[in-house]
Amino acid sequence: MFQGRSGLALDAKGRMSVPARHRDALTLQCEGRLTLTRHPDGCLLLYPRPVWETVRERISALPIGASAWKRFFLGNAIDVELDGSGRVLIAPELRQVAGLEKDVVLLGMGTHFEVWDAARLAAKEDEAIAGGIPDALSGLSI
Repeated sequence: MFQGRSGLALDAKGRMSVPARHRDALTLQCEGRLTLTRHPDGCLLLYPRPVWETVRERISALPIGASAWKRFFLGNAIDVELDGSGRVLIAPELRQVAGLEKDVVLLGMGTHFEVWDAARLAAKEDEAIAGGIPDALSGLSI
C-alpha cells in the first residue's frame, strides 16, 4: 500500500525521482515497470504495471457509451520504467496536460500514486475544504 505525500522537483529532462521508501517497494512489486496516464482532476496517475493491467482490462470492458473515457485513460497511458537512479521520465505531453513544470507532489493513494503540480494540488485542496465535508464522508470518524 502506497501512502504519504512527497514534495519533489522535476529535472530539466522531465524526470521525477521516486522516494526510496516507494522505490524499493516498486522494484519488488513490478521490477520498476510503471504506467502513467491522465486523471480528470488534472493530475497524472502512476500505477505499478500489474495493477495498471487490471485497471486497463476494466476500462477496456466499458460499454461503447464510455468511449470518450476509454480514449481519455487508455489513449494517454504511457509505460515507463524506473531508471538506475530511481527516476521516472514523464513524457512532455503528459507534463503539459497536468501542468507539471518544476515543483510536483507525489501522493500515495493505496494501490497507485497521483502526480500533481504543487500549486494545482494546493488549489484543489483549498477548493475541497471550502466546499465542506461531502455526504459520502459523513459517517467517517477520524
